[in-house]
Amino acid sequence: MLNKISKYRLLLGGILLTMLQACATVSHPDPADPWEGMNRGIFSFNDQVDKFVLKPVAKGYQWVTPEFVDVGISNFFANLKDIGVSVNGFLQAKPKQGGMDTARFLVNSTAGIAGFIDVATMIDLPKHEEDFAQTLAVWGVPRGPYFVLPLLGPSSVRGVGGYVGDSALHPLTYTFFFGSSAVSWGLSVGLRTVEIVDVRADFLGAEAVASEAAVDRYIFFRSAYMQRRDYLISDGAAQPLDFEGMDGEDLGEDLYEDLE
Repeated sequence: MLNKISKYRLLLGGILLTMLQACATVSHPDPADPWEGMNRGIFSFNDQVDKFVLKPVAKGYQWVTPEFVDVGISNFFANLKDIGVSVNGFLQAKPKQGGMDTARFLVNSTAGIAGFIDVATMIDLPKHEEDFAQTLAVWGVPRGPYFVLPLLGPSSVRGVGGYVGDSALHPLTYTFFFGSSAVSWGLSVGLRTVEIVDVRADFLGAEAVASEAAVDRYIFFRSAYMQRRDYLISDGAAQPLDFEGMDGEDLGEDLYEDLE
C-alpha cells in the first residue's frame, strides 16, 4: 500500500514539476489564456497519456472493429447524448429544436434499436449539437480563461461548468452513482471506456492532419477549440475557422467537426 502511495506521489510530483517548468517559459500569455504556462504543462501530460495509452488502444479498436459496427457504436453513444441535447435546446429557448431532438431520441431508441441505427436522420430529424456550456453562454455567463483539463483536454472556466451540467444529464452518470449492484457500476464504467475509445478512434485521421499542419500544436488546438465553441454558440453565424500557428490552408471538414 505504501509503495502505491509513493508511486502516486511521484507521478503527481512529476506532473506538477512539468506544469511549473512550462509556466516559466511563458512571459507574455494571450489575454484569453492567462494560464498558458500551466495549460501547456497539462497539454503535454495529456499528449503523453494519449501517445502511450489511448492512441494505441484506439488504433487496435479501429483495426478489429468492422466499419458497420463502429458506426453503430458511435450512433448508440450519440443517441444517449441526445437527451442532454434536447434539454439544452429547451433551456436555450429553442422549443421547436428541442421537440425535434426529443423526437429524434425516441425514434432512434425504438425503431433504431437503442440508437445503433440512425433512423431519425433518414426521416429528416437532423442531429444538433447543444450542450450545457452553450446554454450558459446563452444565459450570459462569460467564457472566462482558457483552461486545459487533465485527461479531458481543452476547455474554459465556463466549459468546466458545462461539463458538470452535461454529466448530470447523461444516463451513464446515474448508472454509475446510483446503480444498485456491482454489475450496473461495471456496465457504466465499461460503456464510458468504450465511448472514449470510439471517439478517439474516429478522431485518428483528423488528429494526424492537425499534427502535420500545426507549427505549434498547443496554439493550434487552443484556436480550434475557441473558434469551434464560438461557432456552436452562435449556431453557425461565426466566421470560418482561422487557425493560428499552422501550415496549410484547408484541414478538412472532419477536423472542424471533431474539435470541441
